[in-house]
Formats: sequence, C-alpha cells, structure tokens
Amino acid sequence: MMFRIPPVTKNLLIINLIAFLATLVLQMRGIDLADIGGLHFFMASHFHLYQLVTYLFLHASFMHILSNMFGLWMFGCVIENVWGPKKFLFYYITCGIGAGLLQELAQFGSFYMTVAEQVPATTLGTVLEYGSVYADALNSWTTIGASGAVYAVILAFGMTFPNERLFIIPFPFPIKAKWFVLGYVAIEFFSALGSSGDGVAHTAHLGGMLFGYLMIRYWNKHPNSTYDRGRGQQFFENLRRNFEQRQQGHHTHDHPNMHVEQGGRPETDQEYNARKRQNQEEIDAILDKIRKSGYDSLTKEEKKRLFDASNER
Repeated sequence: MMFRIPPVTKNLLIINLIAFLATLVLQMRGIDLADIGGLHFFMASHFHLYQLVTYLFLHASFMHILSNMFGLWMFGCVIENVWGPKKFLFYYITCGIGAGLLQELAQFGSFYMTVAEQVPATTLGTVLEYGSVYADALNSWTTIGASGAVYAVILAFGMTFPNERLFIIPFPFPIKAKWFVLGYVAIEFFSALGSSGDGVAHTAHLGGMLFGYLMIRYWNKHPNSTYDRGRGQQFFENLRRNFEQRQQGHHTHDHPNMHVEQGGRPETDQEYNARKRQNQEEIDAILDKIRKSGYDSLTKEEKKRLFDASNER
C-alpha cells in the first residue's frame, strides 16, 4: 500500500506509545519514569548519560505525545522511504541527542546567569561549586519529549522536498515545505529568546533542527560518505529493483515460452520482452526526471506510476 508505515517510523511510534502508557501505569505505583529517563541538567544529582537517548521516548501528556507522533508519522514515513531505515534512524537519534546537548548548554547558560546575579565576578569554578551544592534542587530541570528529533525530521522534509505544497490548518491555501520549515524555525527562535516560561524546550527544538541541517549539508557535500545515497537515490533504486523482480514474478509458470497479459491472452516471448522493455523505459524516464529536477517536478500521473510500481506485488 502507498501509505504503509515503514519499519523504523512504525517502531518509533510503538516504542513512544508503550513508554507513555508505562509512564502512566508506573505513576500510579509511585514510580516517576520521567525522573528516571528524562534528561536532567548535567549538574543535577540524577543526571546520567543514557538520558540523552531515553528522554526522546517520554512525554508529559496525551497532547504532547499526540503532536509529536503525528509529526513523526506525517514526515517520517516520507523521509524513511527516501533515505532508507538505517540512515533515517541514525539521523533521528543523532538529532535527538544533539537537541538534548543544546538544551543542556542553554540550561548551563541560565544557571550561570543566575549565579552571576548573586555572586560578583563569577567564574566557571564558582558556577561548578554552586552546581554541586544545589545538585538535588537542579533535578527539577528535566527535559522529555521527541520534539527535537521530530523537528529535525520536518527540516529534512523541507530540505528534500522544498517546493512540495502542504495544507496546514488554519491556512486555507497550500504552503511550500521550505516556507513551512522556515516559519517553524522563526517561531522557535523568538520563543527561545523570550522568557515566556511556557515549559517548552524551544532550545531543544532548535538544536534538533541545527544538527539536522548540518548533517544533511555534510551528506550533500560528501556523497561518498557512509550514507552516500542522498535525496532518495537508494529509494528509487529499490523501486527499480522491485519493479524488475515483480515483472519476472508475474510471468513465471509452467510454460517457459508463453506469457500471459492481465487480460489472459497468451503472448509470445517477443511480445512479452517488448512490453517489459517498454514498462522499464517508463520507470527509467521517471527516475531520470527525479534525479535532474527533483521529485516535485513529477506530474500526478508519474507519481502514481512510480508508487504503483513499488507497491504492487
């Protein structure tokens, strides 16, 4: 099916849902999973390195997880299909860790300024000393949620399909993906600068997008790196391979010199080879168009032809 959820995105959705349900259940037993797996400020007594990963799978409320998982599903399915599962998972986790690191840096800056207001001529040593004294109190500085990684996925969509039009509520008209992403960046940037105290880790959101941007730029400039199939090359090569395998599978039967079209009429080897060659040439032409002008340049019919070729079995 065209809208089948790819494996990494599906498993991330399942893990986040299980973690959310576990949080609710354990809460009734007096166990705070957010305190155990949430990302604490590195000067806090409950901080552990593994929290840079575990915090990505914990959420504070139903609306929190709903908004993040909707964004992951909406954009993650596309990007995973384009990049492949390994590259997508590496990108997602790395950007999530990057978001956490930037959040830690922002919290350190906030703590430094707080100490500086109380102690004249504050030095780094002074801040570290105060951190050790108030380590237990700093446990309240905890970050949870997949937002940083999800925002990075949204950025990847905007950079991969910049001219793809999206319908975003409440706007009654489509918005190009690149403007949608830039709008997100602007909102998060000014929210991070402000002192709204809304409890949202805007710095983490920006951190995820920053790490995502740098990673995508690196991959684009170094096409021979570990993940050397940028902008869907691997995805489209898989389409070609699946198409060829399907064509072979459709015509395997007891009569090696006879082939059957969909209408049931037997066809000769010459007719079969001609039809197969024509279908392959159509797919090749579509793939060449994508490599030259991008996915957005395809017509609706060409997109349908491409996805039909990849999803039929």
